[in-house]
Amino acid sequence: MTVDDEEVRHVASLARIDLEETEIERFAEQFDEILEYFEALDDVPEIETETDLTNVMRPDEVRDGLTQEEALRNAPETEDGYFKGPNVS
Repeated sequence: MTVDDEEVRHVASLARIDLEETEIERFAEQFDEILEYFEALDDVPEIETETDLTNVMRPDEVRDGLTQEEALRNAPETEDGYFKGPNVS
């Protein structure tokens, strides 16, 4: 598979990059090399293995939480039983 100059110009326009003719030729060669590397991946044999899945999460435990008064105890400002923060405009 070869990349022609028109494809390089198209990619450059998508990236909003102005390229000179010498750069277009150089990028076409570089794109060809990159695509060859991807084609080489087709030669890598596939290995089918079953992964051992284990549950790394701990089971849920129900515990008592803070009361509303305990949660608001150290708040700098509260209003009507809620945290009060700065106005956002």
